[in-house]
Amino acid sequence: MYKLALSSCGKEIGDDLFKSYRAAGIKAIEISVDKEECDNFDFIAALNLSQKYGVELWSFHLPFCPFSEIDISIPELKAHTVEYFKSLIKKGADVGIKIFVIHPSGEPIKDSDRKMRLETAKESLRELAQFAKNLGVIIAVEDLPRTCLGRNSDEILELLSADDSLRVCLDTNHLLSESLPNFIK
Repeated sequence: MYKLALSSCGKEIGDDLFKSYRAAGIKAIEISVDKEECDNFDFIAALNLSQKYGVELWSFHLPFCPFSEIDISIPELKAHTVEYFKSLIKKGADVGIKIFVIHPSGEPIKDSDRKMRLETAKESLRELAQFAKNLGVIIAVEDLPRTCLGRNSDEILELLSADDSLRVCLDTNHLLSESLPNFIK
């Protein structure tokens, strides 16, 4: 009934990774690479490895740093980041990836900037959600710790209000200010 999945975070995407995942009974993978790798990521090669080893390309974690270059919540970076993410979403959707995980912000965020950053992130998420919907894929907003946006259920709900098609990626390691059961409720 449940599919055992694992992220590629920090691991080289190649035969060894997919072979080891298959040997361990892992049925699906989230591709998570840093921005430099993302810029040259070979989606077709990943699809070929997926088919060769029977490990589904389940999701793709959109890059989230460096914060000075990529952030959907900073007005000056919003347009560039949204267009960059659209290009990655399109490439991923073309090889069958259905879920794209996104960080709603970088950090630090001052309390005085929080409302504006939240609104900017919602505008970005609305545009990305519409783009994703047209491709038949989903944007999943990840909860984040500390001063980042999405640090509790209230903020996640506010971010999700940007579009009905948005979903949540619950990272239990990031949930520092609220209990897991409370967040899930």
